[in-house]
Amino acid sequence: MGALLGLVFGLGLLLIWRSGPRKPARAQKASTFTMKRTELLRQAGIASVSSAQLLFMQIGAGFLAFLLILLATSTLTIAICFGLMASLAPYAVVVRLRNRRTTELRDVWAEVVDNLASGIRAGLSLPEALSSIGNRGPETLRGPFQQFGADYRAIGRFMECLDRLKDRLADPVADRICETLRIAREVGGTDLGQVLRTLSAFLREDARTRAELEARQSWTVNAARLAVAAPWLILILLGTQTTTLQAYDSPGGTLVLAGGAIVCVFAYRMMVRLGRLPSEGRVLR
Repeated sequence: MGALLGLVFGLGLLLIWRSGPRKPARAQKASTFTMKRTELLRQAGIASVSSAQLLFMQIGAGFLAFLLILLATSTLTIAICFGLMASLAPYAVVVRLRNRRTTELRDVWAEVVDNLASGIRAGLSLPEALSSIGNRGPETLRGPFQQFGADYRAIGRFMECLDRLKDRLADPVADRICETLRIAREVGGTDLGQVLRTLSAFLREDARTRAELEARQSWTVNAARLAVAAPWLILILLGTQTTTLQAYDSPGGTLVLAGGAIVCVFAYRMMVRLGRLPSEGRVLR
């Protein structure tokens, strides 16, 4: 009897331990990291590149820069600094493309909503109104809406095609439009046209305000970027002198480089955080 109770007790402990959040938490963390980078690539309009490929590009760029600087200066510390900076370059390019595309889409979403409202007012069904944007909508967004039309003709399930469209667009405004159409499809109603016209007016006002604010702060952001890049450009110029290279090979020189890198990263991140305009998150994904 005691052996049976011990076996049951041990089995219970094993089940409790196996049901713990350890392994699922790690898997969820890894998938969240991959999902964020994948969404960033979609928002930048680079759907053909995966998160793993972007990571390999970062590693390759950092290793190549490390070798070039090491061959040019024969100084390990300087090569490591520029290798780390080069490894962030592909990611920074993707972020810049994402911001540029977001700015471009901000100016055309109102036109998309107007086309939807016109199509619905003309008697088109919701799938037909969305598919028509692939033919007469803004050039930047025709591709995803053409794919929506192809998906709907292939499977005929509006909700599933709408989810695919949301994933391709990866934009908070697109999420809002898709969820509005989903509710209209499920519960019906006659207020969809008025809702879309109100949303169009709001989007135009928001785009005009943001464009004005970004124009005013652009010179400050560019000046901050130049201030961060200037010390490292001077370091490259000084790296052509033998005495400078010997100084940075010492432990004191290594500390100076590490301290300068930390200060530059901290100052730039603070500048970006303080000057960042509030952006709408994807709460309806």
